[in-house]
Order: sequence, then structure tokens, then C-alpha cells
Amino acid sequence: MRRPAAADYSDLSSQGERQMQRTTILIPAHDEAGYIDTCLRGLLTQDHRPPVAIIVIANGCRDDTAARARSHGRAFAARGWSLRVEELAEGGKIGALNHGDACAAPGIRIYLDADIVMSPRLLAGLVLALDTAEPRYAGGRLRVAPAENLLSAAYARFWQKLPFVAHGVTGAGLFAVNEAGRARWGAFPQVISDDTFVRLHFSEAERLLVDEPYSWPIAEGFTRLVRVRRRQDQGVAEIALRFPELPPRQGHVRPGRHELLRLAAGDPLGFAAYGAVALAVRAGRNRQDWARGR
Repeated sequence: MRRPAAADYSDLSSQGERQMQRTTILIPAHDEAGYIDTCLRGLLTQDHRPPVAIIVIANGCRDDTAARARSHGRAFAARGWSLRVEELAEGGKIGALNHGDACAAPGIRIYLDADIVMSPRLLAGLVLALDTAEPRYAGGRLRVAPAENLLSAAYARFWQKLPFVAHGVTGAGLFAVNEAGRARWGAFPQVISDDTFVRLHFSEAERLLVDEPYSWPIAEGFTRLVRVRRRQDQGVAEIALRFPELPPRQGHVRPGRHELLRLAAGDPLGFAAYGAVALAVRAGRNRQDWARGR
């Protein structure tokens, strides 16, 4: 959803009078002590007044993720929002997502990774985009956080120019659905790529891009980039195998040859980094476990 004018969702204080759908933000978090504070502070800066419920699902944590999350309770309560922290002994994002769904009230659901930072106007934009009885899926404008590793920085610079990232609703780290949209599937299945699974339950016309950014961290270094990229590819292949009805809804994802050459000419170093990772992904194999995107 392109933002037509700033006034369209800069102040949604009248939403309560219109009885808009309730909004719940679900944050699965596994050993995210280094990120959860920044993520929650980003939510506290949102230009959005109606009540929101935040549920942090700390799963299998060996650090103080849960305690750090709870420390923000008063700040959320001061603005009329609720913060709930659920602790699960077993780790696993899918289990955390399903537990969070079971705790949430009907309405808009925003699924947010604990290492994501939303820009101040994004939440209001998502809520406005999903304020319809028709099934809808929405996301923000992905912006890769500054990388320390030079190769990762070059890879990210080029990757962000690819059509799917530059013009699509990727769902990486953040995606949202309204109540009718959430009815498209039941419990989350045990899949690698939960964001792809959800996105492909919606046609391109049903996916709305809110033109407000969020910060997404990239893996640092060649080895980690290859491992995460290979894991992502495995996730897409898994969905094609298990849910063959979903991939036809993918839309325009891969750039054509001419488009790729044009992008390469504009950023040869970025293209070289992107190509090197792609070649390494095809050449090797990856362990069948969860790979963090940083």
C-alpha cells in the first residue's frame, strides 16, 4: 500500500470510535537478549494511539530475554497498551508462533521477529491497510541494517535492489494479516519458512505494501550468508513440495536476465558478492537445523 498522503495515517486516534479490529503483535524470541530491548523500544515510538496487545513468546531461552521484555511493561501500560511475556521451555519458532496465536484475541495479527525495529509510522500504516473485511496481508519496506562485514554490506546493497525486495512485500522478519486473512490457514505447520508459507496464502493483489521502513539485520560474513541463504532456499523448496498449490501465487520474484545485467552494471561489487554467495549455496549442503538470519 503506497502511502497517498501523510495525513492518511499519521494520526489514527479516532480508530476506537470506528470499532476497528483489535491489534496483537506476536514476537517469538529465542535467546534475543541483545535485541529484544531495541525491538520493544521501537514499538513504544509508534505513532499509533489505539490499544495494542504485545505478546513476547520467549522459547527455550538460556539468557534473560523474558526478564528484559517484562521490564518494558510499565512503559507500555502508560500508553494504554498491554505487554504479556510467555515462557516456553522448548525452543522453536513454529511452536512459539502457535502458542502466541492461542493467546491472542481475534483481529489483526502482526508477526514480528525480535531483532526487527519498526519505523514510527509503520504500525499505523499496517493497521490502516488491514482495516477491511476482505482477507489481506501487509508488510513494510524492508531496509537492511548497516552491516559490519564489507562483503555482507555489498551483498545487502545489491539484494535490496532486486524486484522482490525493492517492490514486493517480502515478509522477512515482519508480516501482518487481518482476521479474515488469518482464517486462510490453521496452526502453523512445521516449516522452515513461515513467512513464505503465509505470504503464499494470498494473491499479489491481496498483499499490501505499506511504504514505511523497518530495519532487518543481515548475516555477517560469507559463511553465515551462505548458510542462511541456503536455509532460505530449502524453505522455499520445502513449501513447493509439501504445499504445491501455494507457489503459483508467488508472482514476480526472480529478475530477468536483462534486469539482472542492468543491476549488475550499476553495482558490480554488490553483484560479485551476491553471485559468490549464490554459487556457494548451489555448490554445498546445509545442516537441517534452524539458521539465524544474522
